[in-house]
Amino acid sequence: MMTQPRTLVFATQNPHKAREIAQILGPEYRILTLSDIGCIEEIEESAASLEGNALLKARYVKERYGHDCFSEDTGLEVEALGGAPGVHTARYAGESKDPEANMALLLSNLAGVNHRRARFRTVIACLIGEREVLIEGVCWGHIASEKRGTGGFGYDPVFIPDGYEQTFAELGEAVKNQISHRALATEKFRRWLQHL
Repeated sequence: MMTQPRTLVFATQNPHKAREIAQILGPEYRILTLSDIGCIEEIEESAASLEGNALLKARYVKERYGHDCFSEDTGLEVEALGGAPGVHTARYAGESKDPEANMALLLSNLAGVNHRRARFRTVIACLIGEREVLIEGVCWGHIASEKRGTGGFGYDPVFIPDGYEQTFAELGEAVKNQISHRALATEKFRRWLQHL
């Protein structure tokens, strides 16, 4: 007998993130986004850390809409820039959250810099019943000297993960969904869900 997929609310308006996480979690889960539950307001991300922002979003949905939910915040942390853009990754070049402008600023700030070590870090905050948990995934790599590839989203055209010569944007979804920061965090999240 087929069991119904478990429904989880993902506190995001980003369809790319929702699709990526749904693919990693698999068919046992049905992922709803904020727009699916009628939440169209912008949830303020005013915390000073990825963990804080992830919790802000998850708690907002739980308190106002009553759904068990999870949210995530992801930062690109570049060693030569003191960990920037970090918590400001999405708004690095301004409030418009323009990925092209963000990448252009990043490459400009690294012009002439040889040490380009960086990591992507994803923190998932999950609120189910009375439980509240934080789960982290980290992917190390370095920043390319120019944009390469057309796949993915965000900073994918400039991030080369360790062990590869291609950027996330060149590697494609199937590979990225096995090795990325979000994939690693989501896999830990999936295993945590199985033990509930």
